[in-house]
Amino acid sequence: MAAPDPVPLLEVQDLVRHFPIERGAVLRRVTGQVKAVDGVSFSLGRGETLGIVGESGCGKSTLARLLVRLDQPTSGQIRLEGRDVHAMRGAELTGFRRCVQMVMQDPYSSLNPRMTVGDILREPFEIHPEALPKRARAERVRELLDLVGLNPEYINRYPHQFSGGQRQRIGIARALALEPRIVICDEPVSALDVSIQAQVINLLDELRSRLGLSLIFIAHDLSVVRHISDRVAVMYLGRIVETGAVEDIYAHATHPYTQALLSAAPVADPAQRGRNSMIRLQGDVPSPANPPSGCHFRTRCWKAQPLCAAEDPPAIAPRPEAPMQRSACHFAAELSPTPEGPAR
Repeated sequence: MAAPDPVPLLEVQDLVRHFPIERGAVLRRVTGQVKAVDGVSFSLGRGETLGIVGESGCGKSTLARLLVRLDQPTSGQIRLEGRDVHAMRGAELTGFRRCVQMVMQDPYSSLNPRMTVGDILREPFEIHPEALPKRARAERVRELLDLVGLNPEYINRYPHQFSGGQRQRIGIARALALEPRIVICDEPVSALDVSIQAQVINLLDELRSRLGLSLIFIAHDLSVVRHISDRVAVMYLGRIVETGAVEDIYAHATHPYTQALLSAAPVADPAQRGRNSMIRLQGDVPSPANPPSGCHFRTRCWKAQPLCAAEDPPAIAPRPEAPMQRSACHFAAELSPTPEGPAR
């Protein structure tokens, strides 16, 4: 893994996105808020890959849309090299669009079925004509196909003529067309066969190294992000509950939710299976329209105390040997996995 630059390329501070709940057929009135993203903060270094992991519905995709300005935050800031992203206008916003690109989750719906691969990969240059002269675009399209491991002779084929893994490679090529500095991958392998997932992950990691990219890799499976990430952030109900270097998170997770996720991850080596008991969480994930007070995870946590309901836990560094690891738990320093699971 590449060593991240100490100066962040992207900074996210107290980012919030609440969606209003409206009722009434004629006189619409707001009766509540869905707290999809609820105070998220993190940074991304140059050449770094940050893995963001969490269950479905925890706010990962909403966060991705905010980062590429497909949605506006309720509050908080996103800064690219110190510049407020959501205050950008005109030429500055155009530059941001070229700098930050996204790979969508579903390769079957993210490609226009009526356009050839060549048309799909030329489209970014039609939107940003200043990026490349017209005479050079055909050759650039062929270079992009070769870059992601596809035959440049496929340029006149349509998306339905490709497999799922090949379609996702086309999506990656489209994201790389304008030579971005940051690529946000919103669960790019969740719709693919397991046998294809490793190929796409290895391709992204190779492109990161070759092109000097910074990646945000979003997934719901901790085992998927392990081999591509430098750091991991774990989300639960709109908040980041633990973050740290990948080796610290996987070897010494301190938040109970992270521990539960790791205990449920499949183990490839038969000799290692059964050594750690699975932590079985009781109950369902609370509704983001009515999250618990204090710590959002407390209703499913086996270590919950009255303090957890009264106060929102700050992100602390529970392990002196890993000062960059942060855990949003009042009792992170004394937590250890338990095979019995939650007691409440």
